[in-house]
Amino acid sequence: MQHQIMGTTLQTLEMLLEPGEMVYSQTHQMAWMSDGVTMDTNTGGGFLKGLARSFSGGSLFVTHFTAAARALLAFCPRFPGSLIARQLAPGESLVCRKETFLCAEGGVGLDIFFRQQIGSGIFGGEGFILQRVTGPGWVFLDLSGEVVEKDLRPGERLQVHVGHVGVQDPTVQFGITRIKGFRNILFGGDGLFLATLTGPGKVLLQSMPIVNLAEEIFRHAPGGTGGSSSGGNVVGDVLGGLLRG
Repeated sequence: MQHQIMGTTLQTLEMLLEPGEMVYSQTHQMAWMSDGVTMDTNTGGGFLKGLARSFSGGSLFVTHFTAAARALLAFCPRFPGSLIARQLAPGESLVCRKETFLCAEGGVGLDIFFRQQIGSGIFGGEGFILQRVTGPGWVFLDLSGEVVEKDLRPGERLQVHVGHVGVQDPTVQFGITRIKGFRNILFGGDGLFLATLTGPGKVLLQSMPIVNLAEEIFRHAPGGTGGSSSGGNVVGDVLGGLLRG
């Protein structure tokens, strides 16, 4: 399977499928395709598996695209960001935040991943259930904004705002830590907790979490809080900062 990622902030994934090759995606992801591609929308392994996948931010149904002849197939993400292409070896896995999975070859498994620590699940910004993809095959992931890759050594720890955590190796431990200092918590706008990522393993960080984009759109929309300097807006900023993530 040949593929090409085009564009900058609004990227497009085009792939050229040979006869018999199959890729699948969650619903509402396909952008265009040529003749010779057949579509089959199903639960991807049964109703219970589809339901579990929906709890991880995915769709209840998935669509399989199979090439009967050499054909073109394209996917586009719903938000500005970066597409990540990764060829997974047999048994190799990646843990992803919700709504990260775009599409993959038929041999790649899409499953759910449970955070084992109660605190991480409650305050980690994504809940207890994440997405996990397992090889073999190509998988394509969608992260928001630009992507920064960090390779953590054993025991090395990185503190990150929860919204910026995109993809991580299963060997990376995810925890939380409380922000120190009353004024930092109340006026810093970063909430109460930060995520702690402890190596070994690789982490992909995203520069623009969707919640940040939504906040800015709301601020500048008619009727939003943008441009206002009232005292009530200060209180709103404080409360919003406490609840972020």
